[in-house]
Amino acid sequence: MLKSIVVRSVTFCARHAWSVVIVAALLTVVSGIYAAKHFAITTNINNLISKDLPFRQREIAFDEAFPNRSTTILIVLDAPTPELIDQAADRLVDRLKAHPDLFHGIRPLGSGPFFERNGLLFLPTSEVGQISDELSRADPIIGTLAADPSLRGSLDALSFGIMGVQRGELKLDQLVWPLTNLSNTLDDIVANRPASFSWRVLASGKPAEQRDVQRLIEVEPVLDFSALEPGAAASDIIRQEAADLKLSSEFQTRIRLTGPIALANEEFGTIKEGALLNHVLTVAAVLLILWLALKSTRIILAVSLSLLAGLAVTAALGLLMIGAYNLISIAFAVLFVGLGVDFGLQFSVRYRAERHD
Repeated sequence: MLKSIVVRSVTFCARHAWSVVIVAALLTVVSGIYAAKHFAITTNINNLISKDLPFRQREIAFDEAFPNRSTTILIVLDAPTPELIDQAADRLVDRLKAHPDLFHGIRPLGSGPFFERNGLLFLPTSEVGQISDELSRADPIIGTLAADPSLRGSLDALSFGIMGVQRGELKLDQLVWPLTNLSNTLDDIVANRPASFSWRVLASGKPAEQRDVQRLIEVEPVLDFSALEPGAAASDIIRQEAADLKLSSEFQTRIRLTGPIALANEEFGTIKEGALLNHVLTVAAVLLILWLALKSTRIILAVSLSLLAGLAVTAALGLLMIGAYNLISIAFAVLFVGLGVDFGLQFSVRYRAERHD
């Protein structure tokens, strides 16, 4: 059955060669124009699988119960001291809120007004008691700094430690930690290196933990699934605002982006890397294979034009039926070229054999 259809098709095309060529050329031109004008691709991976399937319905129900689970960018900020990281995070949040067209929501995680009022409630009772005792003992220092936040006030505050040793309220060993921190800061300043000094770390009596010098900001960007990188505009403005605020130089803050959207942007972005070179090498490899197999310019031209016509018609029909391609369509386009070249080789080799025989 299939053999007879192929034989009749080839016979018909051979008998009406010019008519077939003209019709094929018209179809190729019309399909190419339609595909160029209506070409669209969606990078929304949630539409790759039908929503009617049972497991997809359960996934949709889960997303409705826990929204924004896979449509967020997580901004990770790191700085040397808690004071610097707080200032950097607050300024970045304020700047991002000025772009409501790019962000549905901006939420600092583990910080903000709520934690400023109720943060102590999340600590163990023993740690809360220790902090309260330290704050009560540091009341003179805090009062001095509040009245005079200059270098003179800072030195006056540190002088309370020496007075405590003289009165026997403190041991000299207890001043090693604060004076060492101060000495290291002054050494950095003299050496023209980035310097930082934290009163909060000084009051705690121990080095800052990671949670103290790291802030997480969760943002929900406006996604453009017609672009190869849906969240590229949001990622770009985050980096741009961080650069404009000089977070790296003024606050010694490092910024990183992670989360589902940021990772997807990086993955989709790799498709563009070396795209032109890859296409040129692919075309060159295909032409080389055709030449090694056929060694005929006319037959290679016929195979190439047939492949181009088929690709144009298939692209137009696909857009007409589904409206927009998805990421898997890229793989099928490559598969189409591979199968088309393979079929062209098989057909042309058989044609040459029949002709010479």
